[in-house]
Amino acid sequence: MNLKDDNWFGKCDLNFIKRPACPGAIYSITSFQGGCCSPFKLMRGSRNDDGRLEIPLLHTAGGLVGGDKLLVKVKADLGTSGLLTTAAAQKVYGSVGLSKLHPEGQWASQKCEFEINDDADLEWLPQELVLFGEGLYEQSVRVDLLPNSSFLSAEIVRLGRTAKGEKLGKGCWRSRLEICRHLSDRNVWEFVDQLELAGSALSSDHGMANQSVFGSMIWSAPCWVSEEMLNELAQNALKDRFGLEGLMSCSVLDHGLTARFLGSSTQTARAWFFRIWVHTRRLRKLSTPKPLRVWPMQEDFFAESM
Repeated sequence: MNLKDDNWFGKCDLNFIKRPACPGAIYSITSFQGGCCSPFKLMRGSRNDDGRLEIPLLHTAGGLVGGDKLLVKVKADLGTSGLLTTAAAQKVYGSVGLSKLHPEGQWASQKCEFEINDDADLEWLPQELVLFGEGLYEQSVRVDLLPNSSFLSAEIVRLGRTAKGEKLGKGCWRSRLEICRHLSDRNVWEFVDQLELAGSALSSDHGMANQSVFGSMIWSAPCWVSEEMLNELAQNALKDRFGLEGLMSCSVLDHGLTARFLGSSTQTARAWFFRIWVHTRRLRKLSTPKPLRVWPMQEDFFAESM
């Protein structure tokens, strides 16, 4: 913590490493090294049946205020499989017009850097972010992959505390995602996505259309996953919109898939992304994911209606 301005400068530095399998075990075991400083805290991890390590990351400050900065750096070593989530929804408090020193507001920010080695599988699935009215928040995510790496991530953001009739107002949400695949002879930018939700974009039919929840999901698949497999995955994702309300779309990438959600329910967005997540695991003959133990409201994600 910086005592001069009372802002948080939190950092989490995590390295997934491979441990030898126990005698008679089918899968190798993924463990981790590293640590974090306040306000971050790593909670106790758990393992799937296939050896994947799940670690919840806790933000102990209870929310972000203008000027707070967070850094998450994760490296997945050769052949590891890890899942990083958060222990609670992230709150970002209002900033614009609430301070005499900074009447224009101050930005809270988070930067994520993921380095994924060959045959490694990393999933980044934080709980939703709630941006309070007049809040300013920006994030950047950089992912570096090798040919047989896999990276899956989903994010859900609610603009304003709509349960109490609050809207974003003069607040703003910004996001930049960059995914670079490092091949033997060149580097390929597989996905670059930059978004800003504020002002007229909140009400425009080409923006949020007065909806309060936006969600985005990306899967950068190993290069051995064929175009035919990805097209089938996209078709299954569209079929899995049954019982859900909102605008949902997905697109096939050269080596992956991206999906978008626009609506009024974070629960609905989570349900659809969970269904897609199941398909990505099945495609690679991995264990079927289950709702994470720190997630709230362990609903049936395949129910006919939410």
